[in-house]
Amino acid sequence: MLLELKNIQKSFSNTKVLHGVSFSINSGKALGFLGRNGAGKTTTIRILMGLFDCDKGEILLDGKPFNPKEYSIGYLPEERGLYPKQKILEQLIYFGELRGLNNKQAKKNALYWLERLGVLEYKDKKLETLSKGNQQKVQIAETLLCNPDIVILDEPFSGLDPVNSQILKEIIRDLISKDKLVIFSSHQMAYVEEFCEEIALINKGNIVLTGNLDSIKKEYGKNRISLDSANYSTDELNNILSNKIKDIKIVDIKNKDIIIELLNGKTKNQLINNLLSIGIDIEKFSIYEPTLTDIFIQKAGEN
Repeated sequence: MLLELKNIQKSFSNTKVLHGVSFSINSGKALGFLGRNGAGKTTTIRILMGLFDCDKGEILLDGKPFNPKEYSIGYLPEERGLYPKQKILEQLIYFGELRGLNNKQAKKNALYWLERLGVLEYKDKKLETLSKGNQQKVQIAETLLCNPDIVILDEPFSGLDPVNSQILKEIIRDLISKDKLVIFSSHQMAYVEEFCEEIALINKGNIVLTGNLDSIKKEYGKNRISLDSANYSTDELNNILSNKIKDIKIVDIKNKDIIIELLNGKTKNQLINNLLSIGIDIEKFSIYEPTLTDIFIQKAGEN
């Protein structure tokens, strides 16, 4: 399946929130939908789910208008939406029935997910008696209860320890392998990099970057070198580079590595020759690959 959002625009009380949001996602892949708080992520997701109508634009699934009522959508919100004073199994069955399952199937699915997520022993407990991490796992169970075609996960690892994070990682990989449409929203960039082949970055209601993550990293690392020296400290090396080598720019310093941008057509071989000619013992010289955090800050860091 191919899901496409095209030129989605939305205003609230004469304030324009989305200015023409466009991106696409194929089944069997995860899209990282990223942005700062207030950038427009939640509004976009709610339009996709049919909770809001957009003012302009369209959503297509395999080239045809997308009607969210015809598909099962599992949505894990950042803020928990279950009832804290109700027993866990009872409310999961209730939510399953609301979403079209009969009582027997809702109970079967609820028990399956509670067991897979390691919280079956709490099925007759009130949600509020569980730890934050276990409450998150119950919320995940509710999200996946109806075997959704489209899965939207907003900060899914919130509150999970490393062991439980690994359980969720396996579930997400399983969803992707089963050709689900997975939209993954998180400020924990390491998780996005682990699961998402594609990203869409929204800032102030505009998509400012979209595409294949590996390709984007290569483009942002173009003409940049990561350098470390065996015979000079980072400060000494920084001073030498700044004063003795032309056509370069010191972009950043990460731990012991100095990130250099090549200017005015300068080549890597020319830089190596410059370094050797002034007696720098090269410990590390590699093409710099930015992290998703680097890219996010560059594209969405402005106030």
